[in-house]
Amino acid sequence: MARVSDMKERLTDAALDLIWHNSYGATSVDAICERAGAKKGSFYYFFKSKSALTAAALEAEWNKNKKNMDALFSPTIPPLERFDRYFEYVHDRLAEIQQACGSILGCPLLTIGSEVGTQDEGVRDTVDRIWDRKIKYFESAIRDAHAQGLIEAPDPEAKAKMLFACYHGTLTQARIQNDVELIRDFKRVAMDVLGVKQVDAISS
Repeated sequence: MARVSDMKERLTDAALDLIWHNSYGATSVDAICERAGAKKGSFYYFFKSKSALTAAALEAEWNKNKKNMDALFSPTIPPLERFDRYFEYVHDRLAEIQQACGSILGCPLLTIGSEVGTQDEGVRDTVDRIWDRKIKYFESAIRDAHAQGLIEAPDPEAKAKMLFACYHGTLTQARIQNDVELIRDFKRVAMDVLGVKQVDAISS
């Protein structure tokens, strides 16, 4: 039986897992409670709706991943190498998930946001906020690469948004085709989008 002290976390973990693997529409409050080992009363004690739980689950997942993002995009790492490490990490993570469940699940922000973003303002706003945070990591690396003369990016925010859009398009394609190697191949695409001046710039 789950402890009351960790019930909120169990609910957010269960919600993200079920919605990411299946869909928002196909995941019921009953199923979330069953996965978390919670009663409905516990669910409504912490969350007023499935929408509120979903938003909280996405925020919780971001908080878990932030430390890893900080490490991957550390200013102590050469700026273009930050992208190389990040896309390699995403590839390896999705490969693990594919081996475990047989499918590429892609990005939970993308899959959940694209499903309910036009219907649920709370979930959409949460996805937007977290995406903005992730784009800032891209922007910082691009700004540093520009300052070092590795790329020409006088507007690092615009370049970051362009790369981020291309990246999420590839994640969607990988999910549809169930092909994780598209993520690994994207490292080369990213260098093209960034306009890397030298082939060996990533190791400079």
